[in-house]
Amino acid sequence: MTTYDARGSWDAVLGELQLEVTRPCYETWLKGTVGLSCSGNELVVGVANPFVAEMLERRLYSTIARAVQRVIGRNAEVRFTIGPLTPPAASPAPAAVSENGASRPSVNGTSHGVPTLNPKFIFNSFVVGKSNDLAHAAARAVSENPGSSYNPLFLYSRVGLGKTHLLHAIGHAAAAMGLEPVYLTTEEFTSQYISSIREARADEFRTSYRSVDMLLLDDIQFIIGKEQTQEGFFHTFNSLHMSGRQIVITSDRPVSELTLLESRVQSRLEGGLVADIQPPGLETRLAILKKKADLGGYELQPKVLEDLAQRFHKNIRELEGALNRVIAYSQLTNEPITVDLVDKAIADLPGSASKKVSDESIIAAVSDYFSTDVDTIAGRQRDKKTVRTRHVAIYLLREEAGLSLSTIGALLGDKSRSTILHGHHKISSQLDKDGRLRQDIAAIKNAL
Repeated sequence: MTTYDARGSWDAVLGELQLEVTRPCYETWLKGTVGLSCSGNELVVGVANPFVAEMLERRLYSTIARAVQRVIGRNAEVRFTIGPLTPPAASPAPAAVSENGASRPSVNGTSHGVPTLNPKFIFNSFVVGKSNDLAHAAARAVSENPGSSYNPLFLYSRVGLGKTHLLHAIGHAAAAMGLEPVYLTTEEFTSQYISSIREARADEFRTSYRSVDMLLLDDIQFIIGKEQTQEGFFHTFNSLHMSGRQIVITSDRPVSELTLLESRVQSRLEGGLVADIQPPGLETRLAILKKKADLGGYELQPKVLEDLAQRFHKNIRELEGALNRVIAYSQLTNEPITVDLVDKAIADLPGSASKKVSDESIIAAVSDYFSTDVDTIAGRQRDKKTVRTRHVAIYLLREEAGLSLSTIGALLGDKSRSTILHGHHKISSQLDKDGRLRQDIAAIKNAL
């Protein structure tokens, strides 16, 4: 197998791993790794440093090995080596990319002990559609006029819909203007803050973060329950905000649902612009696939792109992971990419569905399961059973059919977007702790 094949195969493996591991884990240990070569049953993967190699071998090896087996169709030994990270030759750390595509020195690296910005996540590679146009416009605005347009900017969405992409794009644009942006996840911020206290370096921590031009903080929900970190974040936020420095924060839920945050922290987050990103519609999904294929130099038939776009509708991450899987499968088997090959390549991929479930079948299945007629589900009745049934219908219409909030509202008696959003979050927030609800959802899915 050639080095090119190894790189494509490893990209497909990364696509699968994004669906299996937590995002902080992926961002910290897997992002930026590159498939270098494959000889016999050994796949060689380039990583940034010995610490990353050790962590991947000790903690994630079995998960990685299973993903490799699914992608290449056989067991293979994965060996991690230190660089290069961009075959055939590259510097140890990737260079950031300005808006015109020119390279410049990477930013926010060792001075804050956090990763550099992802060179692929720039505004020019972000596909804009109805589901994300407000968030994109707001991100553009703060990147062009940091500290004054919307400060803070709070972006929220479900996993894999592009909020981290926008966060990095803002950072690249700021760096191109000569500013110093710092990007990190909330877990990294927490780890550094706690370490600074333990090692009596609190003053150094405060000075480090309060002197930056822009703070880009990913996944603020991980600060919930960490009172000491919230204290550090609160004072850092105030210092940056008072001095006119831009703050951009992302979350997997709206500020109003971060109820376990201290009220003063929640109040700060609500003080700027809050923008959400919804799952992309079919046209946007097609545009995303087309752009990714073009960037990789692959010319795919429109019917192949449409087939993938129909199958993967919940988030962009699984959509791109499926495309990586199909391309790698084609390279490994030396077969052209057709709809039939897509069927073979992604048959066992999580999230794949040969046919998207219709909204009518979902509502009918919920109606049958709870013995509640469709008119009642779409009506105004507010008794406990009806509300629970309606919320389950909303959740499944969102998760299984990939419908927008407004479309679901129209289906269920012209209900408002906020009502539909509340119903969806009500179910999704209870799934982890309500065993009976999980059984109900699973039973309805089986019926579908």
